[in-house]
Amino acid sequence: MKITLKDGTVNEYASPMTAAEITKEISMGLYRNACSCKINGKVKDLRTVVDSDCTFEVLTFDDEDGKKTFNHTASHIMAQAVKRLYPDVKLTIGPAIDNGFYYDFDVAEPFTPEDLQKIEKEMKAIVKENLQIERFELAPADAIKLMEDKGEPYKIELINEHADKGEAISFYKQGEFTELCAGPHLMDMKVVKAFKLTNCTGAYWRGDAKNKMLCRVYGTAFPKASMLEDYLQMLEEAKKRDHRKIGKELELFTIMEEGPGFPFFLPKGMVLKNTLVDYWREIHKAAGYLEIQTPIILNRSLWERSGHWYHYKENMYTTVIDDEDYAIKPMNCPGGMLVYKSKMHSYKDLPLRMGELGIVHRHELSGALHGLMRVRNFTQDDAHIFMTRDQIKDEIKGVVKLIDSVYSTFGFEYHIELSTQPEDSMGSKEDWDIATDALRDAITELGYDYEVNEGDGAFYGPKLDFHLTDCLGRTWQCGTIQLDFQLPERFELEYVGADGSKHRPIMIHRVVFGSIERFIGILTEHFAGAFPTWLAPVQVKLLPIADRHFDYLNEVKTALEAKGVRCEIDDRSEKIGFKIRSAQLEKVPYMILAGDKDIENNSISVRSRKNGDEGATTVEEFTERILSEISSKSL
Repeated sequence: MKITLKDGTVNEYASPMTAAEITKEISMGLYRNACSCKINGKVKDLRTVVDSDCTFEVLTFDDEDGKKTFNHTASHIMAQAVKRLYPDVKLTIGPAIDNGFYYDFDVAEPFTPEDLQKIEKEMKAIVKENLQIERFELAPADAIKLMEDKGEPYKIELINEHADKGEAISFYKQGEFTELCAGPHLMDMKVVKAFKLTNCTGAYWRGDAKNKMLCRVYGTAFPKASMLEDYLQMLEEAKKRDHRKIGKELELFTIMEEGPGFPFFLPKGMVLKNTLVDYWREIHKAAGYLEIQTPIILNRSLWERSGHWYHYKENMYTTVIDDEDYAIKPMNCPGGMLVYKSKMHSYKDLPLRMGELGIVHRHELSGALHGLMRVRNFTQDDAHIFMTRDQIKDEIKGVVKLIDSVYSTFGFEYHIELSTQPEDSMGSKEDWDIATDALRDAITELGYDYEVNEGDGAFYGPKLDFHLTDCLGRTWQCGTIQLDFQLPERFELEYVGADGSKHRPIMIHRVVFGSIERFIGILTEHFAGAFPTWLAPVQVKLLPIADRHFDYLNEVKTALEAKGVRCEIDDRSEKIGFKIRSAQLEKVPYMILAGDKDIENNSISVRSRKNGDEGATTVEEFTERILSEISSKSL
């Protein structure tokens, strides 16, 4: 059999071998760091037997899927520790997630911080034992019997869901602990040298509020103690930068019990949001986009036609109007289709780029809600590009360049993922291949590296996702470009070609910010609330040293506002030191102070967030300086 490695090298083997044995053949050093592997693009356990030609890639902790394998094994170690300490606890599920893992337990009383310390201690003891991790399979009936003997009702429920398929059920065993699990897992547990249980929350079984509330324990694990220490320091810094905390302190937004998941933007938050919207309109107008607006509520037949009623209904809010089913839009695409269909188009109209700042609503589980990062309504900076087949590559390139310019404006680095055809997709394989190749070729020609995310495309087409990296090294998926052959077909979109006959356009769905609300949350944490001057809700705080200086600074304020600078004056009868400290806590970019000497010299004293006291200058010089900083969108 021929094994094709990631670098294109082909190794030949005369007989079947396990993935672990193949990895050892490649390099013992690589094997010592290996967590799992990819066989023909699918993540597999190193225990997997390879018996035919395939592509083969070894995954270490440096790879996202390798890291998940590592954390998945840590979740089993935690579950084993819990069962040792609390034998009556019932097990449910314990997956790896971004930056760690969690496990949901059915417990009589939720775990306390003291309990988590005990569990951590027992986990260390288990790792020290270095129990062998074994995988085995059972027929469904035998698997149910095993879980009945162990008194695990949730596992029995999971097995029953697959029992009718007649497929063998996979288990992993380490010492006395046996877990229903598809894997993959590490070859042994001694490499799990550093871990931390970070917090404990409630979570409904299967995310359904009708089910029992479980106790979810979160944790993270690393192969080195120094890596864990760095991660925990990052978490501490992230707490300080939490956009929910800063948003409250800076009076940007709030979320009230009357509307969980539905953010309220306060006046200063609206200044920030509108500044982003103005920037969006500016760059899209320059790039040849036409702005449209579509209704928030549209009837069921539209959503059936788009496919959302069948593929996305669980995330949609629905209502009945005049005895007919309607849905609040979870996305803007179908409305954009109707706008295109409102008139006949010629090939001379294409590419047609239409943008929309559309408010969308999606049903998110209450446990998933998180400030502005995960909400139930948000403003999606959508755009749809309708084009001919020979325009596809150039339009993709144009969107990539637009996204790059935006992220560069905010100082973000990013990486790109290409997501391919999922199992529940619409359309022919031929169309999917054409669409996927077009995305791949466009970014390759632009010189971008990318990762392939197999099977994670939208149900109507492949996509490019842009993951930006903030100052703490965290990644956020924001921009996306989705190439769609399906919706133009379903909506029977047409244009008249140069030959005088009707043709079907191709379309791109794309966002840059993704969600303006979420992007504000990301910016708030990235800048720790100290927004660049052009974004800051208040750009200048004017501080009279005494009440008699108020009128002078009020004139300065009027002059700055006439030039479009956002100002506030602190007219409180407080000492100047107190006012300066207040402005610093508000993270205002500039403070202007004035006393008797400033009035006498017709000058102002400037303090900046960056440099502190900068001394005296004229209003004209300061105005020129700040306007230059705002217009250049300096960081």
